[in-house]
Amino acid sequence: KQWYQRRVRGFFSLSPSKMAKVKAKDLRGKNKEDLLKQLEELKNELQTLRVAKVTGGAAAKLAKIYTVRKSVARVHTVINQKQKENLRRFYRQRSHKPKDLRLKKTRAMRRALTPYERSIKSVKEQRKSRVYTIRKLANKK
Repeated sequence: KQWYQRRVRGFFSLSPSKMAKVKAKDLRGKNKEDLLKQLEELKNELQTLRVAKVTGGAAAKLAKIYTVRKSVARVHTVINQKQKENLRRFYRQRSHKPKDLRLKKTRAMRRALTPYERSIKSVKEQRKSRVYTIRKLANKK
């Protein structure tokens, strides 16, 4: 009930232009240093907003906490995605990869024989196929 009263009084009714929302597509173009710098700035802003919340700040500042938290999460996401992409590029030509970079598929598919392993014949199978070849009959149409 309390959150509804705040909402009715205009607690959440801020125009989107007042809040500086960070877009993920803008973040992808930046390098790691810029991302870390922006992350630090956002965390500092979040800290000041939390102080304002404790000291009884304006409703605009309190509503901005949500946006800043989501922006921090976006920056973290982009940093992690870039890191994973670089690791994938690094391990692309390697024969052994970390488990989180391997293809997921299904457990059964991961344990299935490879086409090469399927094609291998034992000595006994080779001998049987050589001795008992498939007979071709002339009278079959």
